[in-house]
Order: sequence, then C-alpha cells, then structure tokens
Amino acid sequence: MDDSLKSIYQNIIDGNLEGVKKEVQSAVEAKLPADKILKEGLVPAMAEVGRLFEAGEFFVPEMLVAARAMQGGLAILKPLLVAADVKPAGKVVIGTVRGDLHDIGKNLVAIMLEGAGFEIHDLGTDVAPEKFVQAIQESGAQLVCMSALLTTTMTNMPLTVQAIQQAGLRDKVKIMVGGAPLTDAYARQIGADGYAQDASAAARLALSFL
Repeated sequence: MDDSLKSIYQNIIDGNLEGVKKEVQSAVEAKLPADKILKEGLVPAMAEVGRLFEAGEFFVPEMLVAARAMQGGLAILKPLLVAADVKPAGKVVIGTVRGDLHDIGKNLVAIMLEGAGFEIHDLGTDVAPEKFVQAIQESGAQLVCMSALLTTTMTNMPLTVQAIQQAGLRDKVKIMVGGAPLTDAYARQIGADGYAQDASAAARLALSFL
C-alpha cells in the first residue's frame, strides 16, 4: 500500500478529520486516481472500523468519529469520482419507517454503506411507504434499507414492502431491514431479503447482494 494510503487509513481509524483531509489532498496532488484513494484507503479503513466495532474494541462514539473523518476525505474525492465517471458500488435508498423518529442506527448504517462505496439517498425518519417507492423510481437504487426502533412502528415495514411490490419494483431491489426489535425471522416473514443487527453487518450484507 502506498504511504499516503496507509496514512489515510490510519487517520480514519484514529478519527483524525484534519489528518484525513490533508492526506487525501496530498494523494490527489500526487496524481493518485480518486477511485484508488477511495478503494484502497477509505473503504478498507471503514471495513476495519466495522471489524473493531464487532470485536467490541470500538463503540458508537469511535465509529462516528471515524466516519466523520472518512466523510471529510470523501468530500474531496466526490467531484473527482464524478468527473472520472467512477460508478458507486451501488445505489441505496435508506430511511426510518413511518411513525418512527429514531435516526442514530439508520445514520450509522448510511455512513458504513457510504464508506463501502455506495451512493446514499437518505430519506430521513418517518418515511411513508410511497416515499420509499418514489425514491427507488427516481434514483434507480438496487438496495432499500429500512429501520425501525419500536415494536409499534415495525409493522410499517411489511406495508412498505407491499407498496414496493405494488409499484412493480420488487424484483429490481433487495430490501434490508434493521432495528432493535427486529429479527432475521421477522425479516423473512415480511418478505425482506435480509436483516442486519448492526451497521458493519449491514455493509457486509449490502456488498453480498451485489
């Protein structure tokens, strides 16, 4: 690995936002291709952050700080990736379902997916089924991620799956669900394609679908 990529990787894990921005800028000025910086610096660093989180060595605060550092680097790379016509790993529509205002889990999943090279269309919280449908149609997303943190709002997940089906989009997207009250069995029961218990598992699952 190139020294500047090693440095980007380490600065992300350390959550050093200014360090990441400085190193990414240096790598760009050294004529390293933007997609190489992304795929060999940012993406592996976020994968390692996910591993540390699963191993119990990182907690949500460390994950968020590392993610913020990664996003600082990504902001520099985005225009270059667009100019070079580098395609994202995939497009994702993500949101917390209708009636539910929780967003920390959803935001973490969005960050980890962005760190894995996906283009994110974040609909926020309290998202109606028809809004998910509209976002899939407009973005051409291959993946839909739904979050719910309450037993009273998780019932809006099957309604959203039905709405996607009725719009004729079900075979065009993979549907992932997550949130505290959910289980793998519930995901299957409502017709989703997968369930992830945390943000790093969600990124792995998303990549496996593609």
